[in-house]
Amino acid sequence: MSQPEDTAVDHDVSNTGGSAHVASSDPVRTLELVGIGLVGVLAAVMVGFIALDWLRLYPYADSYPFVESLYSATRIDPIIGRLFDQLMIVGMWMDYYLGTNVFKHPFMWRSIATGVLIGVVAPLVGTYLVHRQMALIGETLAHTAFAGVAVGILVTGFTGFGGSLLFVALIVSVIGALAVQWLTEQTSTFGDVPIAIMLSGSFAVGTLLISWARGTVAVTIDIESFLFGTLAVVTPGGARMMAVLSVAVVAIVAFTYKQLLFITFDEQAARVAQLNVRWYNTLLVVMTAVVVVGAMQVLGVILVAGMLVIPVAAASQIARSFRETLYLSILIGQVSVLGGFAFAISQSLPSGGSIIVVAIAIYLLAIALSDRSPALSMH
Repeated sequence: MSQPEDTAVDHDVSNTGGSAHVASSDPVRTLELVGIGLVGVLAAVMVGFIALDWLRLYPYADSYPFVESLYSATRIDPIIGRLFDQLMIVGMWMDYYLGTNVFKHPFMWRSIATGVLIGVVAPLVGTYLVHRQMALIGETLAHTAFAGVAVGILVTGFTGFGGSLLFVALIVSVIGALAVQWLTEQTSTFGDVPIAIMLSGSFAVGTLLISWARGTVAVTIDIESFLFGTLAVVTPGGARMMAVLSVAVVAIVAFTYKQLLFITFDEQAARVAQLNVRWYNTLLVVMTAVVVVGAMQVLGVILVAGMLVIPVAAASQIARSFRETLYLSILIGQVSVLGGFAFAISQSLPSGGSIIVVAIAIYLLAIALSDRSPALSMH
């Protein structure tokens, strides 16, 4: 490893006491930790809203009598209804002061909640991908998810399947991730060749399937929304899926942080240390597939890879270690999402393009503020 990499890894694997001392003596690090704490609280609130939005419909009450009895015995049903109504009243006041007409609608809060969660998990996974020079895999899995949407349209048309297209896209994207991992291990070409083949091939398959479906089954899905992203495409089921997947991804990364860090900077040493590198590589690409499918709702297939890469690239310009890059990329991702939403709502523009434009603006600002050489910034 190069000297900057040694410094980054040594800083990340230092003991807890040393980290606390650095945080107490460095005001910038303290601000980063406070920011991460606030982002965590915001994400928890958004997960709570998604759960509230789900529970107010009394799920499974009609199918299982004991569930309905539980709702009545705990008196949770009127409490949930009142809480949700209060949130919508807050949205109405926001519309009044901001001069908008969107925050009083539940679908807007679902979109915001989904965007906030994307702003956490996309840079979280993207930090590992960028440092492993695997940024292209996000775009590949997005195109694979697009093929999954096409498969879902055909399944719905021929069988009357009433499930979510995102669920089908998730399955196809995970299969695509495993296929990329298998091709990388089985071929002797450079690592990005199987990724490039899967990228073009999956999008070609998706395009052919959708073109065929238009003349075969009734297609009522707005394909453009999946390509470019829109606030209206986030369904209640899609928001719930994003919440569950986000909690799972954050928990997995927290549990496997050291192992993923090890294989990121020195995969050969990890093999010598008898770490199951193949398993952790597969875990990383599967998590990427999960994040891509969730983010596709807001960002669209074409732009989803931007949230995996751009916040990390911006953070790498000013961060001093891998852990700091991780923290800053999440903060930048959150600012990009919220700023992009604000711009999209005020100008009636697509959310995906707005978020990416804000992220690129932050990246350019980070380059301007960076006081290090390009070689060091890469690390």
